[in-house]
Amino acid sequence: MKKILLLLCFASFSTLLFAQETEPEEENTSGFQKNKLFTGGDLTLSFYTGGTTVGVSPYFGYSVTKWLDAAVSLNFIYQGQKDPYGNKARQTNIGPGAFVRLFPIDFLYVQAQYEHNFINYKYIPQAGGGTFKDKFDVNSLLLGAGYSSGRGGGSNTYYYLSVMFDVAQLPNSPYVDSYGRLVPIIRAGFNVGLFQGRPKRNRE
Repeated sequence: MKKILLLLCFASFSTLLFAQETEPEEENTSGFQKNKLFTGGDLTLSFYTGGTTVGVSPYFGYSVTKWLDAAVSLNFIYQGQKDPYGNKARQTNIGPGAFVRLFPIDFLYVQAQYEHNFINYKYIPQAGGGTFKDKFDVNSLLLGAGYSSGRGGGSNTYYYLSVMFDVAQLPNSPYVDSYGRLVPIIRAGFNVGLFQGRPKRNRE
């Protein structure tokens, strides 16, 4: 399953890149342009049998082209699980990340995101006998797609909603359940274009 998802996503990225190369180029500009900077953040919600994941992820980025955005992010995630026997697990994660978004059209995008989370873990047995604590770190590779509302017309300010999966599927990932199964990651947030001013109107 993991290999199939990876192949499909990479094939989609390659198709998009090839399609963009055939489009007419925009104005001939070079160098850093501050109006291409953006910031934003999202909420992460994931619910599954016996568990909940909640998080926030602020980010800061740059629009490389009108169809490609890249950004760095910082994740704060809380996860709680309870097994059928009443044993509880709690963990908090914090870590850096980076992502790219490809927009084949203004209101749809595909996203690839790398995260490296540092995790504080606590296990609370139902029968008592002491709490187990541990610290570790884990990588995640999130792939998915999303919908944006308000993007276009020269503006990079918009709301968005996405669904992603951690295709790396490592055992300690905050995005897999206690059986190692993939859990849908639903993220909603707001992207804010910086130094953009008002979009220009076309003159007839």
